[in-house]
Amino acid sequence: MRRSLSYPLLIGSVVALDQLVKALVVRTIGLHDYVSLVDGLLSLSHVRNHGAAFGLLSDWNLPYQSLLLSLLSLLALGAIALYFARLPDTARLPRLALALVLGGAVGNVIDRVRLGYVVDFVHVYWREYQWPDFNVADSAITIGVCLLVIDILSSPETESRGAATAGPSTATPTGRTD
Repeated sequence: MRRSLSYPLLIGSVVALDQLVKALVVRTIGLHDYVSLVDGLLSLSHVRNHGAAFGLLSDWNLPYQSLLLSLLSLLALGAIALYFARLPDTARLPRLALALVLGGAVGNVIDRVRLGYVVDFVHVYWREYQWPDFNVADSAITIGVCLLVIDILSSPETESRGAATAGPSTATPTGRTD
């Protein structure tokens, strides 16, 4: 029973932390203001992301853009939740990864549905190089995706599938099979 509650608890914790920090940022940092944490590298900011992940499409003024992105986010959220629910209990790393992705996605969907944009506040830069501002939800999604990649790359099934499909070749030097 305890293990089955840990993933919903993680999802809820990511959502709660994301929404709490965003509320603090909105209350304490003016819109488009920056507070330096590590000079020349890291600042807290307060920006509104009207686009998709990391500001993609934010400069597009599509009709109903917020509604469209909200619906797409909800569809993706549903698909990920369905996949998560179908994973066996023994798939702990993929379940952990998807719990982080789900928590982050829910945090950003809450903003998009409630506000029409997502609040971002972490600003990473070095000299003239700027990384798009992001938030706790984006971080959880990124970590979850990285864990999924690690799981896929370290899966013994990947190696055995490659060996099984390679098999003995009957191809001639010209590439024809006889």
